[in-house]
Amino acid sequence: MSAIEELETKLQYTFRDPSLLEQALCHSSYANERRSRHARSNERLEFLGDSILGLVTAEFLYRQRPDWPEGELTRSRASLVCEKSLHGIALELGLGEHLRLGRGEESGGGRNRPSILADAVEAIIAAVYLDGGMEEASALIRRCLLDAVREERTETRNQDYKTVLQELIQHHPERTLTYGLLDEQGPDHAKVFTMEVCVDGRRLGEGTGRSKKEAEQAAAKAALELLSRETEENV
Repeated sequence: MSAIEELETKLQYTFRDPSLLEQALCHSSYANERRSRHARSNERLEFLGDSILGLVTAEFLYRQRPDWPEGELTRSRASLVCEKSLHGIALELGLGEHLRLGRGEESGGGRNRPSILADAVEAIIAAVYLDGGMEEASALIRRCLLDAVREERTETRNQDYKTVLQELIQHHPERTLTYGLLDEQGPDHAKVFTMEVCVDGRRLGEGTGRSKKEAEQAAAKAALELLSRETEENV
């Protein structure tokens, strides 16, 4: 597997035009040293990617936080798309090892420089947009950045039914609590998962959600409701 194919696997996106990804990984220091070879830096892609990232994140927050005023939305967007956040994404993708740097940046630790790595993330977003359109770029942003925010909101918004169920079952140490995937439908950027929860092999509930964690919470809630009904019937 080539370096480009390895990165595509991590991105969960295959480029029709791999040269776009190669450009996204090309720092200006590398391009400046190779002007005769017509190497192009990722600066223009970075400019475009910054706007796409801001738009997708703004729409996400607008829909996910309907009770927030403009000021809170603005602050949250700034936090999500800041250099620190994008640097974290770059580290997860291992972008440093794929960058094309000039000799000076290479010797100066450019592969680990947060600003360079964050810029590369924005450039890759733009490259995906130019190669596959807005839907693919949005899907990439959701996978790398926004799905974690959605799951965090789900778990803080809802009661933690999984913990409640776990604590209930722990009163009987001999019993076994397990979760399993029943179904998975939809495209990568809009998956719907169905999970089941079983105690000693008996299915107590199932639930659906936009993530496995969300579906597990729904399944645990269904299980608690069933156990509550059974307890009332036995009284």
